[in-house]
This record gives sequence, C-alpha cells and structure tokens, in this order.
Amino acid sequence: MEVIGLTGGIASGKSTVSKLLKKLGAVVIDADLVSREIMVKGTEAYNKIVEYFGEEILREDGEIDRKKLGNIVFADKKKLKKLNEITHPIIIERIKEKIEEERQKNQQKAIVLDAALLIEMKLYKMVDEVWLVVVDSKTQIKRVMERDKLSYRDAINRIKSQMPLDEKMKYADFIINNSKDFKAMEKQVTLFWGRFAT
Repeated sequence: MEVIGLTGGIASGKSTVSKLLKKLGAVVIDADLVSREIMVKGTEAYNKIVEYFGEEILREDGEIDRKKLGNIVFADKKKLKKLNEITHPIIIERIKEKIEEERQKNQQKAIVLDAALLIEMKLYKMVDEVWLVVVDSKTQIKRVMERDKLSYRDAINRIKSQMPLDEKMKYADFIINNSKDFKAMEKQVTLFWGRFAT
C-alpha cells in the first residue's frame, strides 16, 4: 500500500485538496487533527506547553487556545522551535501508529497523509511520494488575511514562518497548482489520484 504525503503552504488550498481526495475515496490521515488530539487537556504535550508558555494561552475551559498560541509562536522563532520540540516527536509517533492501523484494516492502494509540515517534520521519509499544493503569493496573502482575519503584517509573518515554496518544490513528486479556480485544481487531483483508484 502506497502512502501519499500531501502538503502545501498556508492557505494554498491543501485542505480543499484533502477533502476532494476523501470524496474520491481516499483514506486521509490529517496531521493537524493528530496535533489537536495530542494537545488536549491532561496529555503529556499539553502539560509541557502550559509549563513553558504559561496559563495565559488557555481558554476558559482549560484547553489550549490555538489562536493565541499561534500568534505567540509565529512572531517568535525561538518559541516556535520550542513548541515544535515538544509536539513533533509525539505527533510523528501517533502518525506512524495511524498509518499502521490503516494498513491493517484497509485494502486500498493508497493512504493520504495530509500534513502542512510534511517536509519540515521529515514526514516525507514515511511516504512513497509527495504531492505539493502551490498558489501564487498574492493569492496566498489575500487568502490568509481573509480566512484567519489577520492583518497584512500578521499574514506575512505566518507565511514567512514556513519553509519557502521553492525549497518545498525540491521534495515534490507532483505539483498541484491551485492559483486558479476549483475546477482547474479538481482536474489535476483527479488525474493524479486516478493511478490508485483503478
């Protein structure tokens, strides 16, 4: 069974591609969901994050306010590095378990690992091929501002905190251009997925 690593920069439309792949019948493991699972109240990661960042990052119910935490780490590389040191090893372990679980129970030809930090976290070593969703920078900035209700400066900070696109392209086996409309993107994804759907 093949494992496809799906990645892309912030607001590239990676989640839209992921939803489309699900619709086409793919089993998708979402790294963002895994990161949420490992950060819930009472877990090892939760305790370490609260210890380092303080209780001001918590919501009223005691759970971590991911937006508050995001604003802190995306403006400070040292703090982002610390957060990654806490969470990444636990996320990687959980993803490995999930891939194994899917391998045991599914007869499908491929599993999709949807991960924004596929390359940065070296998760690409776990996959057979990398699909990269790309978008032009003007569209990306506009989408980040609209989607996350961020100022232009905050949007730029988020984008700059990620690995540059041309660096990511070095790892990609397939590139999905999502600068146009949904139909254009759907055509590319359906074509790439077609190899596993038969």
